[in-house]
Amino acid sequence: MSKKVVFFFPSFASTEATAPLGILAVATPLLRAGYEVCLIDSTITPNFERRVLEEVKDAICLGVSLVTGPMIRETAKIARAIKAWNPDFPIILGGWHPSLLPTQTLEAPFVDIVVRGQGEESMLEVVRHLESKSAMDLIAGIGFKRDGKLVFTAERPLRPLVDMPPKAYHLADFDAYERVCGRRWAMYTSSLACPFNCAYCTNAGVYGRKWNALPAEQFVEETVDLTRRYNLEMLWVVDDNFLVDLDRARAISEGLVRAGSSYHWSIQATTNLVARLSIDDLKLLKRAGLQQICQGAESGSTKVLEAMNKDFQNFESIYESAARCLEAGIRPSFNIIFAFPGEGPAERRETIRFILDMCTRFPGAEFWTNIFTPYPGAPVMQRAKEIGIDVPTSFEGWVDFFPRYTELPWLKGREHRRLQVTRDYLRIAFDRIPIAAQRRNTFTRLAQKCISIPARWRLRNDFYAAPVELWLNGKLKQRMALKPAVDAKRIQTTATAEASC
Repeated sequence: MSKKVVFFFPSFASTEATAPLGILAVATPLLRAGYEVCLIDSTITPNFERRVLEEVKDAICLGVSLVTGPMIRETAKIARAIKAWNPDFPIILGGWHPSLLPTQTLEAPFVDIVVRGQGEESMLEVVRHLESKSAMDLIAGIGFKRDGKLVFTAERPLRPLVDMPPKAYHLADFDAYERVCGRRWAMYTSSLACPFNCAYCTNAGVYGRKWNALPAEQFVEETVDLTRRYNLEMLWVVDDNFLVDLDRARAISEGLVRAGSSYHWSIQATTNLVARLSIDDLKLLKRAGLQQICQGAESGSTKVLEAMNKDFQNFESIYESAARCLEAGIRPSFNIIFAFPGEGPAERRETIRFILDMCTRFPGAEFWTNIFTPYPGAPVMQRAKEIGIDVPTSFEGWVDFFPRYTELPWLKGREHRRLQVTRDYLRIAFDRIPIAAQRRNTFTRLAQKCISIPARWRLRNDFYAAPVELWLNGKLKQRMALKPAVDAKRIQTTATAEASC
């Protein structure tokens, strides 16, 4: 009898692709139990649909990990193709979106089982029960269909991260990811959850607010081995708030320095926690290879920050964070969310002035902007009806809930188009360093530098008529055949190898 489990990872639509952490996590218990795991990532697999259909012919089931947004489109396409071949073949969905909306996900006609929250133990138990054709009622943390009805089992208690098995990084085809991205890098998780409860964040909906983390010694041992084993130049530490425990951060830095680690790494942390770091702390992190700290500034308006439940943050801490990071040689990177409920044109102008001021006072600071997306599980969604958000009523209805394209009840038509143009100018006004390798030549960099000067003038004067600079920047991108870092369509890759099974 087959012992194969096929996993499909739909493209997140980014040239900054790397191995899917969620699938690598649930794969380890399966491998230890003697199952064969086949991973197919559509970003690096030409003809991925045909490949999936070939692999499932002798498999026990198909598992898919996904988040809200365009990943749902490829998931639905693959699932329908499999059901057309064999209506009884089990399709299992897990990851962020199914965890936040398990009922709506399971209602999709092509979904048989959903796994909620941490899936390492649940997935192994589900596969064993599928193999033995036994009932799944006692498997915690899942939902399934029986006689056309949805059945949900008891919640599975969250386990501390230190008790979870290591990720199966050996399943990842880092050579193929490097061909897409231009760099060898991976994601790594060292802590879960965040003690804060920002109104736009979905974290509490899956992990609650109880922060837990790996010990410093384990972080050092695993990351040094990981980067050396697969020749990785960078790790993106995807913790929601890495700096909750300052002593742990110091111990990690000291351990990496002692180990002679050579990789670069980036973290995410709230600005108030970054601002409490001394220059000596930051210089120690820099010696340990820390390259970038991503922080959620979110808005330049006090009114909007209050609406976001960010009462722990103030502008003094944001400025202090930028100054100290740059003095230590670490890049401060800030995220902005435009059009959060309660933001109007006046608050938007405050935010643009704040960005201009920050980038002028602190050259080297960078900003990444989004339009507010009402994701399921976020606290603000409790007021969805009140603020006029039309919440999708089906699994596939969430496909277009993506920041690059979202229109909102209070942001439509001309105002929406104007904000998109503003964001385009913010992109070219100041340099930003993506994860993907630098593919611009000297001429393109100089040309874009020249374009940035009038772009800043437009932002200061709120004047966007006849946007010739955007036209010129588009021509430069065409000349370099550059793809946007985020797009709603799957990346079309060439000369890439298929993921190994």
